[in-house]
Formats: sequence, structure tokens, C-alpha cells
Amino acid sequence: MPARPDNPAGGALSRSTNGAARLGSPVTLEDTAVPAAPTPETARTHAEDLADFVAASPSSFHAAAEVARRLEGAGFAALQETDAWPEQAGKYLVVRDGAVIAWIVPQGATATTPVRVFGAHSDSPGFKLKPKPTTGRLGWLQAGVEVYGGPLLNSWLDRELRLAGRLVLDDGSEVLAATGPLLRLPQLAIHLDRTANEGFALDKQVHTQPVWGLGAPDSADLLAELAASVDGAKVDAARIRGFDVVVADAARGAVFGHDDAFLAAGRLDDLASVHAGVVALAAAADGFDGDHIPMLAVFDHEEIGSATRSGAAGPFLEDVLERIGLSLGADRAERMRAVASSWCVSSDVGHSVHPNYAEKHDPAVRPVLGSGPILKINANQRYATDGAGAAAWHGWCDAAGVTSQEFVSNNQVPCGSTIGPITATRLGIRTVDVGIPILSMHSARELAGVSDLHDLMRVAGAFFGG
Repeated sequence: MPARPDNPAGGALSRSTNGAARLGSPVTLEDTAVPAAPTPETARTHAEDLADFVAASPSSFHAAAEVARRLEGAGFAALQETDAWPEQAGKYLVVRDGAVIAWIVPQGATATTPVRVFGAHSDSPGFKLKPKPTTGRLGWLQAGVEVYGGPLLNSWLDRELRLAGRLVLDDGSEVLAATGPLLRLPQLAIHLDRTANEGFALDKQVHTQPVWGLGAPDSADLLAELAASVDGAKVDAARIRGFDVVVADAARGAVFGHDDAFLAAGRLDDLASVHAGVVALAAAADGFDGDHIPMLAVFDHEEIGSATRSGAAGPFLEDVLERIGLSLGADRAERMRAVASSWCVSSDVGHSVHPNYAEKHDPAVRPVLGSGPILKINANQRYATDGAGAAAWHGWCDAAGVTSQEFVSNNQVPCGSTIGPITATRLGIRTVDVGIPILSMHSARELAGVSDLHDLMRVAGAFFGG
């Protein structure tokens, strides 16, 4: 039975083994086509590929470029917003600053063909270079940085750090730069602060300026270090007229733990979701002939509110959807009909129950690493999930053969939000908030479950219809 917009699994209500209502075809076990569970080796391979993806994506601009590189390798054509776009079926992508949207227009698509959007974000909390980045005192070279978003400041201490981002040159061209290990935020020795283990706080201005060398500030130029790191091109630092550069953990992600259960890496919030969407969309692209348009939408600036031209609160997704509709001959009413039968899965990380801080979690709903992706629910719509979205999500999980968990906050611990409510508000598209459970959210190095990462990709594949 083909999937219907109001019932993504294409069937009647069924019950999962835990008694939760789910959407799925009323079929016998012998009739099911649920994919076989992956082997631990398959899940580990996926996690190692994610570690490679994170290493190639130290900034949102690098993440957008890496998404484009991988999807172009899968046959997607890169479009420019300033050009006319094709009016035929195909696989396409477009990059706007640190954001990227990719989609597949199947043969037979019409003006009212719905879209299935898997949404994520490319930025992470941390630090961003200030306009005069080369600073220092007392014989130390330091970097002038500003706090970006809401990082766990202490997690950035005593790590080798790198710089990465976009440089804009005097002719208006843009290049990506990424150094190797260059900076460090050294802690004050306990001998100089005997109360450090009793209470610890960092001054966001005084204590967060990393060191990167020795000497007077006028003896070196941090922008020259960045210019020298541009891949495949020699750039004169004097040509740099603007930059968007962030600090990132220089260490590669690592799989570890009993039975290789864990992946620790920087920027898992939210590159884990971006990577899942890229892998799933690339797999779906091979001969896709569904009755909808699969789409991956990766936005920038989620950690600071999304209110930018490349953020979820900006016009990027709406612009792309309108241009796709125009290429299919849609008038405004037909575009509205397409949106009304579309879905968005907003994928972002959520909190696993922490064994050392159990009181911070809901006493009954306690997702844990390794037990599957999460469905994120909030009564005040900080997440966009409602009953219809929950049923749809469980249907896609059933189709993928994946077990899902729920996440809800302790009433005394307000939750954050995602691109989900923003996308739903801007476009009126039905949206469900999901993700994977992690520990150390907003740390310089976060912790995820290897099997959850692979399971999220599998559900994204079911959502895309691949």
C-alpha cells in the first residue's frame, strides 16, 4: 500500500510490543519487510564515518561544503541561487553560507507533490573570533574570541583547539580555512586556587581567551595563520576583508567503551543528525521513484536563535520550496496543497538520563544511550511533536525496524528548543521533533551511542522512502 500523507506508514493503527499506539500496516510477521538489524560492525562503521564527517566539518561552512561534496559524489547537481534552475526531475542541492538544502524530484512529480524534509543544523556552541583576533599580554599570544551560543565553558579547557571558517577576500571571493591544532585554554593550577574543586566559574571575557604562541601581539598575525591553512590555494592575509571563524576541538572522534558502545566527538550537536540525513538521502537517490520529494535541509545558527538568512527562521527553505513548485508549474494554491500534505522531521540531539544526576530527569521517561532514537515531546511546544507526529514517527521507525524512545523534560528543568517549531510556524508544515540521546550536550566533546547513530540514519531512510 503506498504511503498516504496522513498516514506515512500506509496502514491502520497497530500496537508495538510495549503497548504504544503506532501507525503500521496490519500484516503478519511473515509478510513484513522490516530490514534486518544491523551488525555491531555495521553500526561501528557508520560511527567511524561520522567521526570523519565531523573532522571535515569544523565550522558550519565546512559542514555545508562536506554535505555538498558527499552528495555530489552521489550524483546530485549543485545549483546556484543566482542561476535559473532545471525544470525536470533530478537530484539537486544548493548552499547558502553555512546552510545547505538537497532534494530529489522524482519522475512524475506534479505541482501538488508533497515534500518530506529531514531538518538539522550545522552550527554548534563554542567560540567565534572577534574583529581584532590577535591579542595577548605578558609574553603570550592570545586569540580574541566571543562566546557563541551556550557552550559548557569548562569543557573547552586543556584541549588542543583549531580555527575554522570562511574568509572573504578583497575581490569578494570566499575561501574555507581550517588550521590544525593551534590554540589552548589552559586551566589555572590548583596550587594557585585551592578552592577550584569546591566551586568553579569562568569569566567569559577574562578566562576564555586561548593562547596560541609566545611573543608580543604585534609580532604575529592570527589571520596569517588562517590564510596559510586554506586548502589548495595560497592566500595573502592582507587580502582578507571579512571572516566568520570559529574555534573547534582538534581531536578526532573516537569509538570506545564495552562492546564499542560509545562515540565521543565534538559537534555531535547537530552533525550527528546532518550525517544521518546525508547518508540516508544518498542511499535513497539511487533510482528513487516515490510519490513525494525527499529533502535534506541543514540550517545554520540554530544555537543562537535561527534568525538569519541561513537559519531556520529565515527564508531559505521557503525559497527553495517555492522554486521547486515553480519548476513543477505550481500556482500558489497548488503550493499550499503540497505543503499541507508534507512532513518535516526536525532532528536534533536530546538528553540521555545521566547516571550521576538522575534527579535532573523526568522520573518516568528516561531515555538512555544505545536504546534507540528519541521522540522529543514538550507540552508547551518547545518541540513541535503532537499526537499525529508521534504516530507518524513510530510508523517510520517500524518501517525501519528500529526501536524508539521518548524524551520529556523534568518539570523543574525547562528544555531548549529546535528548528522544529520555527519550521512549523514559518511554513505551516506538519513537524515532529526527534533525535538521538547524548550526554555532555554543549560540551566541546559530546557522547553518543554508536547503535543510536546508525538507527537514526535507518529511520531517516524510511522517512525518505528509500
